[in-house]
This record gives sequence, structure tokens and C-alpha cells, in this order.
Amino acid sequence: MSLDFLVRHIRIIGFMGIVISVVAWWLDLDGWVYTCPYCRVQRTVIGLLGLLMILPNPQRWVLRYVASVFAVFGLVVAAMHFFNNLKELISGDYVWDDELYFDPLLLAFCALWIMTGQILLLYQKPGRSGKPVSG
Repeated sequence: MSLDFLVRHIRIIGFMGIVISVVAWWLDLDGWVYTCPYCRVQRTVIGLLGLLMILPNPQRWVLRYVASVFAVFGLVVAAMHFFNNLKELISGDYVWDDELYFDPLLLAFCALWIMTGQILLLYQKPGRSGKPVSG
């Protein structure tokens, strides 16, 4: 899968981010997962970045600026969440969740990957393959 393919399908990827956010919020509000302020910030930022990705021209500078502010906040929170859980894991105090797909350490790691991918796609120009220019 090439970078050009991902950029061409940025709106589909944006919708996927919105779906991830809505499902995560539904799981939270329905009581399937415990209330976690870190997780709430992460799922909200994933949804907001997804929303910005589906707008008619997501590469406009003002949208990139807004997306960057959201992404920096979300990435800092996700990194803090991941680091705090990793610190507990290293000290031996971490307890893995019985249902591994709800484990905060793994979810924070996934949130880092998702938000980083979203912001990188928003900054990629359509039609640029990322290949170095010779000359």
C-alpha cells in the first residue's frame, strides 16, 4: 500500500477514525470499560482528526493548524498514558486486563499510532509519492 493510495483515500480513513471514536465512546458510556480521562482525550482527538480529514479540502493550512493543535494535545496525553502504564509494568505493579483488547497499555500505544498516522496524512500533499527528487 503506497502513501499516494492513503492520501487518495483520506476521507475513508477519516471516517474510520470517527467510527473508532464513536465506538470507543459508546463502550465508555455503556459501562464496558472503566472511566479514564486519558482514554477519553485520546478517543476524542482521534474523532476530531477524523472529522477534519473528511472536510472538502483537508490540506488547507488553517485545518492543518487546528489538526496540529489537537494532535499535539492527544499525542502528549497518549504518551503520558503509555509511559505511566509502562512504568507500572517495569516496576511489576501492572496488571494486564483480562480482555487484552481493553488493556490501557495497548490502547494507548494504538492511539499513538492512529493519531500520528492521521496528522501525517493531513500534511501529505496529494500526488506526492514521498520519493526523493533527483537532480
